[in-house]
Amino acid sequence: MSYVALYRKFRPSVFDDVKGQDPIVRTLRSQVVTGRLQHAYLFCGTRGTGKTSVAKILARAVNCERPENGNPCGTCASCREIADGTSMNVIEIDAASNNGVDNIRDIIEEVQYRPTRGNYKVYIIDEVHMLSPGAFNALLKTLEEPPSYVIFILATTEAGRIPVTILSRCQRYDFRRIGTDIIAGRLKELTDQEGVETEEKALRFIARAGDGSMRDALSLLDRCIAFYMNEKLTYWKVLKALGEADTEVFRRLTESVAAGDAAAALRLFGMEIADGVEVSQFISDYIWFLRGLMLTASVPGETVLEIMDMPPEQLPEMQELAVMTGTDTVVRFIYLLSELQNRMRYATNRRVLAEIAILQMAKPQGEASQGAMAERIGQLEQRMEELLQGGAAVQRVSPPPEAPPEPEEETEALPPAAPEDLKEICADWMHLLSGMDDGFVKNRLKESGRPQYNAETLENRLYIELAGGANETADRLFVNTPDNRELIERYLEKKTGRHVEVELHLKEDRSPGLRTVDIDAMLRQKINMEIEISDDGE
Repeated sequence: MSYVALYRKFRPSVFDDVKGQDPIVRTLRSQVVTGRLQHAYLFCGTRGTGKTSVAKILARAVNCERPENGNPCGTCASCREIADGTSMNVIEIDAASNNGVDNIRDIIEEVQYRPTRGNYKVYIIDEVHMLSPGAFNALLKTLEEPPSYVIFILATTEAGRIPVTILSRCQRYDFRRIGTDIIAGRLKELTDQEGVETEEKALRFIARAGDGSMRDALSLLDRCIAFYMNEKLTYWKVLKALGEADTEVFRRLTESVAAGDAAAALRLFGMEIADGVEVSQFISDYIWFLRGLMLTASVPGETVLEIMDMPPEQLPEMQELAVMTGTDTVVRFIYLLSELQNRMRYATNRRVLAEIAILQMAKPQGEASQGAMAERIGQLEQRMEELLQGGAAVQRVSPPPEAPPEPEEETEALPPAAPEDLKEICADWMHLLSGMDDGFVKNRLKESGRPQYNAETLENRLYIELAGGANETADRLFVNTPDNRELIERYLEKKTGRHVEVELHLKEDRSPGLRTVDIDAMLRQKINMEIEISDDGE
């Protein structure tokens, strides 16, 4: 018999085996026991959280001849047929490859016939968001008023792509990411059953790498066991099998770049790449390590352990590193690496880009951003303080005689920008940005597109919107850094001769009433050619 993958071999067969989804399991089991079943269910959530497994358990439970406290018995003829995939009562459909109107019409024709065995015909439609608009419309009426013996279970990872008309006709259940402790405990149970000797630290690392997905964690465990067949699965072997870097490497790398030792940092990075670590994965894991460092510096005491998945014994070491590095420096590192991730998507030589970023982290002298400037000033202040505390001889030169103070020139306050000025700025935005010296801020502003203004209040304020989404952490840091807003305001004053207030926000925090200037309308206003016809008496 061929080998069966762990995630298939240990797929839950009863509600009691489902991990990390207790509220959903309790509700569905209660519905089975009391007979208060719904005609349509919608299971939403990220991959590997148990949506399809729970759907199959529910399908067996409603047709089981001898249910036990809401669980299918697993031994009756109906349970065996469903488990073997030979039952005519449970129909699984992959909407990714069967997403047309004709496929839904076949379902509509089939629901007219009662089940051959058991009480219900159950249709499980996986990745239902892949259905075409026409298919959704064809399904709508049947989904609203199906026969009493039909149950629809729709599963999706993207509930936002499902029409509201479908959503309103289903009872929705949101499957959450599974906690690291729960995944690690399940992995321990399965490795004990398989007779595989493991270290607890190794299983916890695999559980964290699963990122809330039990299926992903089991796939990673399967890969590690195959890599070290008949050997004890240790933490270091797991790192080797998955091509991951140890947190100790990240700690040493952070110490090196914070101390300005670019050679040591590049040497560490090169050793990891030589050991088979993938560049993109290394950068992604390093950002998460820096996130932990930032939270350790910001959240007092052991409260940070509740936010992060970090062993208590690691906290003192992280706190010491956070104090040595400084929050501003860590935030700058996160900015640099987040930008690096964006550039690596389309790069052919990712290692070179990563080495450039590490060099910029260690040598802020090469950067023109405000964060790098502040770090250079901080380094100079620290060096000066060390010299003074160390008793270094500082040559004192007598100052020249003081000249009479010259009267200070009063700087005239710039007039505030009028609504027409805001429209001009919006229309000429990309050209205005071309002269900005701070490359980092300029690139973020170019990515954000043209700014907006409030068409209702006509206040003197520009709203610059960042997308968020996948880069939400980096964008939110950019928005919440006051230096960025001040730099933009000063630059606009220099370019326009008007005082302009700037507000940075994420797309999800957009205020009502904002409007982007219409370029065509601006051009029509500017091209106002009046032709005078003089009457010369002819």
